[in-house]
Amino acid sequence: MRKLIIAEFITLDGVIQAPGGADEDTDGGFTHGGWTWPYWHEDIGKHFFETFSQSDAFLLGRKTWQIHGGAFETMKDDPFADALNTVRKYVVSTTLKDANAWRNSTLIHGDPVEAVRQLKEQPGKDILLDGSSVLAQTLAQHHLMDEYRLHVYPLVLGSGKKLFPDGLRLNLTLLESMPLPTGVVYTRYST
Repeated sequence: MRKLIIAEFITLDGVIQAPGGADEDTDGGFTHGGWTWPYWHEDIGKHFFETFSQSDAFLLGRKTWQIHGGAFETMKDDPFADALNTVRKYVVSTTLKDANAWRNSTLIHGDPVEAVRQLKEQPGKDILLDGSSVLAQTLAQHHLMDEYRLHVYPLVLGSGKKLFPDGLRLNLTLLESMPLPTGVVYTRYST
């Protein structure tokens, strides 16, 4: 069975909203976008590429899919964009009519829990989930995550979309922990 791996940039208070830019996701009046940049280290990119190379499918919620697709679909001759554009993507949405805006994308309409269970049963490499706070919380509540790969930033934002839903208890096993010179700690946990 394939593993579902979630890779996130996360603050000490669990926020995963808009790590990459000020206008990336302002839902709820969020004004802290781009909070990862002061802490960048080349190992962060290395960790993502390691995780990505072990995967052959990318699972995303609608908003994250639109943000990523809007950024990467038109990029040319960029190794990161090329990798994201060519991998099979699955977007979970109740509002999209099709998934044509980003190549190699398939729309999942309906029950995302059952769809992800079916994806995990198919042959292939790992499935990677990134961002997608609503979808991540739903899948965590149904114990469908197999591993959490988190870059934990030494920062408390006080508000924003969180990775874990209130009231959910998860007992995780630490697989790896590596502090980076910028204060970020890379951690891997299995469920």
